[in-house]
Amino acid sequence: MNLYRFGKLICSIIFYPLFRIKVIGRENIPKEGPVIICSNHISNFDPPIVGITSNRNIYFMAKEELFKNRVIGGILKRVHAFPIKRGMRDRNALRKGLEVLKEQHALGLFPEGTRQKSGEVGQGLAGAGFFALRSEAYIVPCAIIGPYQKFKPLKVVYGKPIDMQSYREEKASAQVVTDRIMEEIRQLHKIHQ
Repeated sequence: MNLYRFGKLICSIIFYPLFRIKVIGRENIPKEGPVIICSNHISNFDPPIVGITSNRNIYFMAKEELFKNRVIGGILKRVHAFPIKRGMRDRNALRKGLEVLKEQHALGLFPEGTRQKSGEVGQGLAGAGFFALRSEAYIVPCAIIGPYQKFKPLKVVYGKPIDMQSYREEKASAQVVTDRIMEEIRQLHKIHQ
């Protein structure tokens, strides 16, 4: 058993009962081909929660500082995470993200770029739109509806894939596409709250 699958198993054993996780719409995630799962961001637990509730192995970007610790950095690399420099355009991270999608994998993004401790869905950064426009990936919106409290229900809702073809043909801006993705997440959050 590889480290990703082992980690997913351990996190499932801990988090499903701890947060009484309810998953809605998992069938909306295509089982193959490139996929970008875009979720709101309310906690440091979000990446493992999306990881265990998805039917795909997901590659996540993680802040570069986490990779400076050799042990943590080594583990992160083995569970498909790769570093991104926050607050600037990181060409290596963008290249790596596109490579992940070209290889037909799933890329997990939190377009807000930082946690929204209020639990509300914030504004997204243009990065999600960049990946959506530069790839042929399906875009699956995801809403995590908390709060993260022991033995209180936590919902993870996956919406239907967003059709990006018209945006690609119109050569829409990355920010316009991100705004559309965030609106889908906002709607999922509102409907299932």
